[in-house]
Amino acid sequence: MATGSYMAGLFGRSPISPLQGHMYCVYKSIQNLCTLFEGVVEINQDKITTASEALVKGEHEADILKKELRNNLPKGMFMPIDRRDLLDVLLMQDQIANQGKSIARLITGRKMTLPAEMQTLFLEFVDKSVVTVRWALDVINELDELLESGFRGREVDHVESMLTKLGAIETEVDGIQNKLKGILYELEDDLRATDVMFTYRLIDWVGRVADNAEKVGSRLQLMLAR
Repeated sequence: MATGSYMAGLFGRSPISPLQGHMYCVYKSIQNLCTLFEGVVEINQDKITTASEALVKGEHEADILKKELRNNLPKGMFMPIDRRDLLDVLLMQDQIANQGKSIARLITGRKMTLPAEMQTLFLEFVDKSVVTVRWALDVINELDELLESGFRGREVDHVESMLTKLGAIETEVDGIQNKLKGILYELEDDLRATDVMFTYRLIDWVGRVADNAEKVGSRLQLMLAR
């Protein structure tokens, strides 16, 4: 075996680009949450249907990319980052897309509406949750530079700053989530019990989008600390 071929097999093809591609697919999909909830507030069935179908399709496309990455991880001895770390990040990214699909199916399956008292804040809640996914994407896109720097120096400081911002936005999302639950609590006596139950579930599921995005950042932060 030629030396070049041996070294290529030993170190393998970098999985960073496919991981970034998967996260971009996830972000493109989850953006449709904004349109979905606009449709819910406006009672616009066309918007709801279009956004819901896009979320389901996006989850399917992300799932295909996830399986391709898993099946084509380098078999050599070395990889740019630990195999377990990469698979953990991939799983957390995929959970974001899964959550979007679950939200879409809950809304369409239950034909859900939102009380007027919650609508403006709920749209802000969804928007900020999507923003956390954008920050997670930006962080994952820094992996190339981190590897080039050997996880040292200014690039690490830059990524740490991005992770701090991601955490701050996720904390804002938590605050809005608690406010929405407080509003819903005050409205419980005026709503059907099933509507109350599923609205609480909807709030939690949108919150999980931001939680999972923050977990992507947390996993990368652990990698930086090693």
